[in-house]
Amino acid sequence: MFPSLFRRLAGTVTLCVLPVLASPALSQPAAEMTPDEIRQSHVTHAALAQFHRWFLLYENADSGLQNALDILAPDVFVKSSLGEARGHAEYSARIAQIPQEWQNSHSVTAATVTPQPDGTVQLNATVNYINKGMLPDGALRGAELDYSVSLGTDLPQPLLQSVEITPKSALNPTAFIDLYAENRMRSLVHYWLALIENPDRAADPVREILATPFTLNFSSGAITDFQGFSDWLAGPASSVAASTHQITEFDVTQNTDQTYTIDMEFDWAGLLPDGTKLIAKTHHIWTVENDASQRFARVRSMDVEVLEPFRPAAQ
Repeated sequence: MFPSLFRRLAGTVTLCVLPVLASPALSQPAAEMTPDEIRQSHVTHAALAQFHRWFLLYENADSGLQNALDILAPDVFVKSSLGEARGHAEYSARIAQIPQEWQNSHSVTAATVTPQPDGTVQLNATVNYINKGMLPDGALRGAELDYSVSLGTDLPQPLLQSVEITPKSALNPTAFIDLYAENRMRSLVHYWLALIENPDRAADPVREILATPFTLNFSSGAITDFQGFSDWLAGPASSVAASTHQITEFDVTQNTDQTYTIDMEFDWAGLLPDGTKLIAKTHHIWTVENDASQRFARVRSMDVEVLEPFRPAAQ
């Protein structure tokens, strides 16, 4: 993204601050990424957006079964220590067996996304899982889990074709941390990045993740309507042939008006049409509206600051 030269200072009183987690999937500095890796970045973000959506129904029942099925291929195969399920009907029956009083928390601690030659995507991740309710007397149960996920070719929302979950080691959690907001906001950010990095640069899918009204404060000025966003996407955003945004800092705050503030930093790299690599670092503050029953939360405002200016990468 091409940021403005200022940042918005959050003026809201917060109810809670969620823990800051570094991006688990994007540990390689943008400046070290190859041109092919930069060109494939939108695929990585699309897969991660879907992966974080996977956890939402388990962490917030208001997310709804239909939103969970929305990310799954019709013949999806799911395997875990609880058994196997194939297809939407078997998966729905499996979900119905989960006690409603259970509380679940999922923290993605590592993830690797690998686009395949046939256009499908393989995602491997490590997730720290905490449950409250499975054991008596409010005791917590925790486990480190390995996820192996195969996704289809239908970008920007590739459907999960298979999900295999394998226990790796036991954890001994001392407190339950609700990470619904963490996963909900990460799914939104990754989906936004999947859309704006996609070389097709289709504006219309972005409508779903913009609130009414919205304000996007970019370096070219404030954008407050969809036509302005479409013009920006086709203009300044298209001055690079490809780009990647790696999340290096990520913090979510729930505000008193039930919105969320996302405070994050991006390690950015882009390719000019002639192949020249540019790099930069930016700071973003987003205000986000959330209706858990919708597929994604929606951006009410977005303000961006340049931390390190856009410049050619060292050869």
